[in-house]
Amino acid sequence: MDAQEKTNGMLCHLLSFLSLAGIPMGNIIGPLIFWSTKKEESNFVDECGKESINFQITMTIYFCISFILCFVMIGFLFLLILSLMELICVLKACIAANNGMSYKYPMTISFIK
Repeated sequence: MDAQEKTNGMLCHLLSFLSLAGIPMGNIIGPLIFWSTKKEESNFVDECGKESINFQITMTIYFCISFILCFVMIGFLFLLILSLMELICVLKACIAANNGMSYKYPMTISFIK
């Protein structure tokens, strides 16, 4: 595996931070666009992209549920935990991809197989 594959795999995960830049649904759209343009070039990038997109869709669902739970006060704790979990998992996935290894996100629903 060459350095370009590792970089592209890492970008599949890093682009999920686009939502932090104020782009609505950027956490899904960024990795989705990058993955759809690069998936044919490498199996590794294809795998990283699928994992990233599946995780971001799953986290979006969890965040929506937590937001609803804020009306009964427990959702605030869930939002904090989910935010920390997302940050840590994405960083771990980036490091793994940079080392040429696959990363399986925890608690992820496989929408794209």
